[in-house]
Amino acid sequence: METVSFNEFKRLDLRVARIVSAERIKRSNKLILLEIDLGSEKRQLVAGLYPHYKPEDLVGREIVVVTNLEPKVFMGYKSQGMLLAAVVDGKPVLLQPEKEVPPGTPIS
Repeated sequence: METVSFNEFKRLDLRVARIVSAERIKRSNKLILLEIDLGSEKRQLVAGLYPHYKPEDLVGREIVVVTNLEPKVFMGYKSQGMLLAAVVDGKPVLLQPEKEVPPGTPIS
């Protein structure tokens, strides 16, 4: 994988978000529609987390989100960012703060 400069990395806006609501996208085997709280605004994300995470288990969790990606449409739903997750044995593992922090807190 090629390297990126520190200045390129700094262009990413990484923030903590709290999941406000989550529901499966019915026509998909893995997509979940999330509403997230970024402190100053709420946004919609589409994430391929099912069946590894159930929507009802996601509500209230804090996650790390890239907030300044171009929006992308998945199965008719606009995703306004991307959550960060590790992938272990083909399964996503959400990244989350060690302790509770306010939604919208920048990651540096």
